[in-house]
Amino acid sequence: MKLDILSPNPLALGKVAPQTWMTAPETQAVWDALTAEGTEVRFIGGCVRDALLKRPIRDIDIATSDPPETVMALLERAGIRVIPTGIDHGTVTAVVEGVPFEITTLRVDIETDGRRAKVAFTDDWIADASRRDFTINAFSCNMGGDVYDPFNGLADLAYGRVRFVGNARERIHEDVLRLLRFFRFYATYGQPPADIEALNACRAAAHKLPVLSGERVRVEMFRILMSPSPADVIVLMRGNDVLENVLPEADEAGRLRAMSWLDSHAFNIPSVKPHPIRRLASLVKTDAGGVEVIAGRFRLSARQKKRLAALAEPAWEIDPGKGETALRHALYHAGPDTVRDLGLQAWAGERSLDPRQTQDRTESWINLLHACDDWETPVFPLRGRDVLALGISHGPQVGKLLKAIERWWEDKDFRPDHAACLEKLKEGPQ
Repeated sequence: MKLDILSPNPLALGKVAPQTWMTAPETQAVWDALTAEGTEVRFIGGCVRDALLKRPIRDIDIATSDPPETVMALLERAGIRVIPTGIDHGTVTAVVEGVPFEITTLRVDIETDGRRAKVAFTDDWIADASRRDFTINAFSCNMGGDVYDPFNGLADLAYGRVRFVGNARERIHEDVLRLLRFFRFYATYGQPPADIEALNACRAAAHKLPVLSGERVRVEMFRILMSPSPADVIVLMRGNDVLENVLPEADEAGRLRAMSWLDSHAFNIPSVKPHPIRRLASLVKTDAGGVEVIAGRFRLSARQKKRLAALAEPAWEIDPGKGETALRHALYHAGPDTVRDLGLQAWAGERSLDPRQTQDRTESWINLLHACDDWETPVFPLRGRDVLALGISHGPQVGKLLKAIERWWEDKDFRPDHAACLEKLKEGPQ
């Protein structure tokens, strides 16, 4: 991978090509406010790394040596809205025209317990960089694009190496979440082989993962699952004793591999996009009780749990070989979103056992997915008033009659109209 790494600044080791996000009016307003009294300010971390890789920038983080109270005063004096999002740790968020900027005071750790740290503020850029997790996260950059790289991160980035800053075991001891972050960053930026020192440190500390909150684990696991080739990373995690401490149900790496290929590369259907719950379901082997356990462990929302449960114990077997009528019945009862999920999972399972499918079989699966997109749920023609009009009194019998006719209507492939359904209703229960 080729990076723009030449800079005329003797203190900088690299150079970021001109960036529109750096020169945007919103960024310039925040920069001008923070440097109004001459303080050195730099972009920090991920935005610098992704700019070097020419990847889209998601978050703009800025570092300064001014304490957070001064940062807030400078921003407010410039008329910029500021939120004390993590002021105890030196972080505030500036918002300009709806664009957020996270601004953090340079700091050092003075006490850590594996989950959180107590910090002290500093004006030492190297000391601040030393507390970061990976060399490719320790970059900083000024407005001119000069990149400061204290730990050889530029070379690591170019060669796809994900290495901890300093001693890997110490970095994980400071914050156990870094163990999962290593696999997430390897999934996104790494090239094999993975750094052996990092793997040894992760394996040695894997038993500490249960101390983390479910939300933090879920975020990292979902990001791993949404990476380009998640199955490779899952296998690496399994081999280093990590999965058994966060997701012991993960027994279907082959199905996950097939799923990530189907939902990202196999075809172009706009409704088929990678989703962490679908990929999670393709990875785990569990039942309804197991879904409850996973949902509690990862603090899933009610919607996420429902989607996972629908895939873990399917109410419908989705197979294009069963014919269009069976598919329409599944669509009517489960809805197109669930049928699409079930279809992709079934197809992934099939491909994990035999990836050499015939063209006809492949086309039948694609046609099934198109059928999900084209589905319009038919409306059962009868209502309760139709039953009451026959002189039947209010009560449970009304619902029972309607259900019986609806089953008949469904067996007729939803074709009978109101008159036909009413005639069937007059015949009474069969």
